Amino acid sequence: MAYDKSLADEMRELLSGEPAITERRMFGGLAFLLHGHMAVCASRDGGMLVRVDPADEAEGVVAGEHVGPMVMRGRPMAGWLRVAPAGLVGEDAVASWVERGVAYARTLPPKAGAP
Repeated sequence: MAYDKSLADEMRELLSGEPAITERRMFGGLAFLLHGHMAVCASRDGGMLVRVDPADEAEGVVAGEHVGPMVMRGRPMAGWLRVAPAGLVGEDAVASWVERGVAYARTLPPKAGAP
């Protein structure tokens, strides 16, 4: 399954005013990176992947009905969430997740060579 192009377009629009955002195909989807760090991604499995503070994730701050850990090769990845398409319904749902992912990515030092 390919990533949702309309979701990617919405994410792109939400990030249009953010300096130092780049796009890269990753994990079969389309990722949006801030200073080289992935903040959010339109997932090939539908929905999106979101970078979050691992401490918030561990404390359940980002728990929700359609939200779970991102799993790679059978292992949950700390600091990463998968938001199902059903969790992206509503006026501000996508914007809220994009904002959360970018806010955490801003706390990380820029990667060498990243804009």
